Amino acid sequence: MTLAVTGYPAEVLPGWLEALSAYPARLDVALHAEPVPPQVAADKLRRRRTRLEAGRREGAGRGQIEDPQVESAAQDAAELAGRIARSETKLFTAGLYLTCYADTPEDLAQLIDDVKALLSASLATAQAPTFRMLEAWQTTLPGAPDRIGQVRILDTAALAACVPLTSPDTGESGAVAPSAVLAGLSAVTGAPVFRDRWAQANHNSLILGVSGAGKSYLAKTDLIRELCTGTIGAVIDPEGEYVALAGAVGGRVIELGLPCGALNVLELPHPDASGPCELASRVLDLHSLCAVLLGAERAERLRPALDRAAMGAYRAAGISEDTASWTRPVPDLAAVARQAAAGFDPAATELAGLLEPYATGSYAALFNGAQPEGVQEPPLTVYTLRHLPDALRPAGMLLVLSRIWNGARHGERRRMLLIDEVWQLLQDEAAARFVLRFAKSARKYRLGLSLATQDVGDLLGSELGTAVACNAAIQILLGQAPQALARVTDAFDLTAGERDFLATAPRGYALQRTRTGRTALAVIATPDEEPFLHTGI
Repeated sequence: MTLAVTGYPAEVLPGWLEALSAYPARLDVALHAEPVPPQVAADKLRRRRTRLEAGRREGAGRGQIEDPQVESAAQDAAELAGRIARSETKLFTAGLYLTCYADTPEDLAQLIDDVKALLSASLATAQAPTFRMLEAWQTTLPGAPDRIGQVRILDTAALAACVPLTSPDTGESGAVAPSAVLAGLSAVTGAPVFRDRWAQANHNSLILGVSGAGKSYLAKTDLIRELCTGTIGAVIDPEGEYVALAGAVGGRVIELGLPCGALNVLELPHPDASGPCELASRVLDLHSLCAVLLGAERAERLRPALDRAAMGAYRAAGISEDTASWTRPVPDLAAVARQAAAGFDPAATELAGLLEPYATGSYAALFNGAQPEGVQEPPLTVYTLRHLPDALRPAGMLLVLSRIWNGARHGERRRMLLIDEVWQLLQDEAAARFVLRFAKSARKYRLGLSLATQDVGDLLGSELGTAVACNAAIQILLGQAPQALARVTDAFDLTAGERDFLATAPRGYALQRTRTGRTALAVIATPDEEPFLHTGI
C-alpha cells in the first residue's frame, strides 16, 4: 500500500526522514520535486501576501485584535519573497510518497500504523490515495513520474531537509555544507561521508598509506570533487600520474626540466595585483631556493653576496620598488649569476661559480624562463617532475610552492595544492621549513594544502616533518606496513581497534580524523572518474 504525505511540520532538522529510510521493514520512499519558475514563484507569493494583508486589514477594520498566526505567515511570506528576489533560494513543488510491503494483510496494517506513528512524531501526516492505489504504487517506482500530484510548495532548504540521508558521519547536525565533498561511504553503516576542508581549523590534509593502499586514488577523487565546487587546483606530480586528469578537466601540464617548463623565482606579479614588499619577497624566495641548491650552511654564508646580486639584477633590468617598472622583462637566475661574477668580492665570485650549473649549465632549463602572460588560469595545473633528476626535485618543488604561494596571496578564489610523495621535499631541511611555513599560513589566503606520502619515516622522523603533519586538520590513514604501524599508532593516538583496522584494511579503505571525530570509510568513485584514478594497478 502507498501513502501520500499530506501534512508537513513547520520546522524540521536536516534528514528528518531518516527514521523512515532506516526503518527495519521494506519501505520505498519516493520524493518528487520540480522547480517553480522564479516569475511564477514571485506571483504566487505576491498573491499570498495580498490575501494575508487583506485579511489583516479587514480584521483591524472590525476592531478585532491581531491574529498571531496571520502575522507570522505574512512575515514568513515577505522574508521568502525577499530571498527569492536575491536568488538566495528557489521554490519547488514536492510530493512525498511511501510504499509499504508485507507478506500478510495483518502485517501490512501493522506496518502502515507504524509508519503513520513515525510521521506523527515529526508532526507530519499521511493518507492513502483512495481509488488510486495503482497510480500511487507506480509513483514510487524508480524513474517514474508523479501520478498522484499530492504536492506542497517548499523552498530549497526545506526540500534539502527532506532528503532521507543522514548519519553521524555526514556532518554536524546532519547538514552538508556547499563546500563539502563526498569522501566515501562509512565502512560501518554504508552512509555517505562528507569532508569539508574549508570548515576546519586549517585547510590542510594529510594522506598517509603504504604503496598500493589506494593513496593516489583517494587523492585524485578528493581533487576532482574540489574542482567541482569551484576550487582552483594545482598538483606537484613526481611521476606524471596526473597528466591524464589534467587533460580531462581542461587543465594545463607544466613539465619541469624541459625548456617549456622553466620557472623564474624572480618573476613579479602584475602591478595591479601586487602588494607591498613584493620585490623583497621574491628575493627571499631566491634565498630559500639557493639554500636547497647550495646547502643551508653555505647559502647562509653567501647570503649578503646573493642579496646584492639579486637586487643588482633587478636594477640592471630597470626594475625598482616602483610598481610601474614591473611591466619590464624580469631577470632570471642567469642574470643573478652575471651580477655576482661582475663583483670583486670573493664571496660573490664563489657564488657565481656555484650558480653556474643552474644558471647557464646543464640544469638551466629549470630556472631560466617565464610562463606566458595573458593566459587564463585553468581549473587545474599539474607540475610534473618526471624529467627532473632526483637531485633537483626538491628545488623544482620549491619553485612551484613559491609560485602558488604568490598567486594565492593575490587571488580571491579557493585554491588547493596537492603534493604527491611529499617525502621527497621533506628530505631537505630548507625545503621542509618552507613547507611548514606554507602549511601554517595557507589558511589566511583560502589555500588548502594536501600532502600524500607513503614514507612514514621521513614524515615523522624529524621535528619539521612531525610539525607539518600536526598542521593538517584532516588526517587520512590508509593501510599501513607492519614496520610503521607502531609509529603511526603513537603519532596519531590510535586506539587498538583503529590500529587493527589499518593493519588489515583492504585497498581503498581509510581512517579519517577531523576535529569532529574519526570515521572508517571506503573511497568510491563514479564511472566517469574511474579512468583517471588508477595508478599502476
